[in-house]
Amino acid sequence: VQLQASGGGLVQAGGSLRLSCVASGFTMDNYAMCWFRPYPGKVRESVACISSSSESTFYRDHVKGRFTISRDNAKNTMNLQMNNLKQEDTDVYYCAAAKGDYGLGNRHVTEYEYWGRGTQVTVSS
Repeated sequence: VQLQASGGGLVQAGGSLRLSCVASGFTMDNYAMCWFRPYPGKVRESVACISSSSESTFYRDHVKGRFTISRDNAKNTMNLQMNNLKQEDTDVYYCAAAKGDYGLGNRHVTEYEYWGRGTQVTVSS
């Protein structure tokens, strides 16, 4: 069982990146999927989440209107389109899967069954 995150990189402020997360060894259909980052001084928190059938999404306030999360269950993939990036978006981004859609975006990190290794996003001035 594996989640493989990719798409990170170095981009100037105002630029865009598209993160991808591919699941293998399990079927994403029954899992809420999220992108997390370890905010400075805090435990890892969700940035954006999407319910198992894409009916609901969750975004932290500071990414609303800039980031868009999507998924394709047929391809076992999830994406995060990051536009108008800011220096404060710099971090390692992790994808994670949790069974069920309750508490989308607000569940504790220990409730996530599968985690990817992370992909580095660096935004320069």
